[in-house]
Amino acid sequence: MAEKRAAVAEVITREYTIHLHKYVHGKSFKKRAPSAIKAIKAFALKAMGTSDVRVDPKLNKNLCSKGLKNVPRRVRVRMSRRRNEDESAKTNVYTLVSLVPVASVKGLLNETIDE
Repeated sequence: MAEKRAAVAEVITREYTIHLHKYVHGKSFKKRAPSAIKAIKAFALKAMGTSDVRVDPKLNKNLCSKGLKNVPRRVRVRMSRRRNEDESAKTNVYTLVSLVPVASVKGLLNETIDE
């Protein structure tokens, strides 16, 4: 019989365009960038299925580049599910969310990238 593997345990990389404006619309100015980070983490949890989501510092700097209150409307991110090397970790995989620098996000679709 074939050995069954959990779909979450597989290593995979995908690119998404996240529409941040709908997550931060109506938020008070001091809370816009922190709520954008929380929205990205929630999006990654839903899309990749791992509870451990880590945000790359370059993505964090990009979100705060125009200040806390002027978050970009859309951001292109690469989510990669990776194996956890730490033996004492609760889960064996985590998701790393990093920034994909693009000139314009118009017309870009979600992609699965082979590594």
